[in-house]
Amino acid sequence: MRVTNSATYRNFTSSANDVHARLNKSFQKVSSGEAYEAAAESPLSYYRSRKIDSQYQDILSKKSLLKDVQNRIYQQELGARDIQDILSKSKNQVQYARTSTTTATALKSIRDDLLQKQHEVVNDLNMQYEDFYIYGGNDLTTAPFALNAEGTKLTYTHTFPGKSTPETFVFDLAPDPTKNDGTYKFTLNLGESTIEDLGIAGYTPEQNAETRLRQAMTEQGRLDIGYGSIRDRDTLLDTYTGGLNVLTGVSSDGINVDPTKPIGGEASVADLLSKSPIALIGQAAHTITNYTNQKEAYENGEISEEEYSKVTGEMYHVLGETISSMTESEHTVSTVYADLGNRYRLLSDMETKLNRTSDSLTEQYTDVWGADPYEAIMEVYSSQSAYNAALKVGTQLMTSSLFDFMR
Repeated sequence: MRVTNSATYRNFTSSANDVHARLNKSFQKVSSGEAYEAAAESPLSYYRSRKIDSQYQDILSKKSLLKDVQNRIYQQELGARDIQDILSKSKNQVQYARTSTTTATALKSIRDDLLQKQHEVVNDLNMQYEDFYIYGGNDLTTAPFALNAEGTKLTYTHTFPGKSTPETFVFDLAPDPTKNDGTYKFTLNLGESTIEDLGIAGYTPEQNAETRLRQAMTEQGRLDIGYGSIRDRDTLLDTYTGGLNVLTGVSSDGINVDPTKPIGGEASVADLLSKSPIALIGQAAHTITNYTNQKEAYENGEISEEEYSKVTGEMYHVLGETISSMTESEHTVSTVYADLGNRYRLLSDMETKLNRTSDSLTEQYTDVWGADPYEAIMEVYSSQSAYNAALKVGTQLMTSSLFDFMR
């Protein structure tokens, strides 16, 4: 019997490969942070780790969604605050217009500023976050509001779920014929509106339009972001706010879609809009316009002093009522603003909770499936030393013998 170098090389190669495999495994343990490579090495730890990993991935998806929702609600909050600020400044302008020392030129300037503020409110209601309108409700692609230059025609455009064509609702701002006291109100203009018929037997066109408006105000966007229970939809946070809801102060939960029932204490959406910042600022602007026209007519001798005094008294009365209504509307918008602030706070609290849960799951995963970093590094050094030693042994074996050339 003889032992050749070929047999020695075969045994050495097999042993060296084993040492190299252990080295690669130790490297993998350090890079992945996992104590095991396969479920067979520790079945119980493997299935526990998969459960933890599933929970962790759910937390990550909620955190990703949460940031987007936070930004959206923050933009809604900024818009409501800006509308409240515009209304407050408008009220100061109206107060100034009521003083007896205000000249016709100053009144015209105030009127122009109020008309501009009307359009600023509409611009806020058409704010966008990324590529969708934040006050569009379920319709994220259609600019919800438009206002003509005179501030007398408000158009609300909305694409309802399941529909591809937007519907338009046109409201005309004009003196209230039922009061005849100089106050203005919004009236739905069915002739210029394009509203899909619901096909409900017995409904008049007015009731059909009113139902559609109320449906738009009921739209919600409840999301599972860790707040509430997905088994109970009402406990989930509503992340949508419609522009009509902001103007009227009526939440999506407080809408009765029956057109024969009152809504927010009023008969219709148009009646609620008549108390909105857009209507009140427009009412003040047109009241001032009417007064300045009469003031110029008086100065030109076209009307008597008695007629002018009557016009002046009506202007003071209407603007005084407008200021009171603006105060109420300011409170309504501030309530919407506060509600949005509470939602944002809940989201911030939820973000903190998700971060804590994420940290806890990370620790649990490390305990169950993770490798001790110091132990893994020492294992790498040990395997590396063993492999280097094996290579040195190999160099000593690489010498030819006479028997290697004999057959």
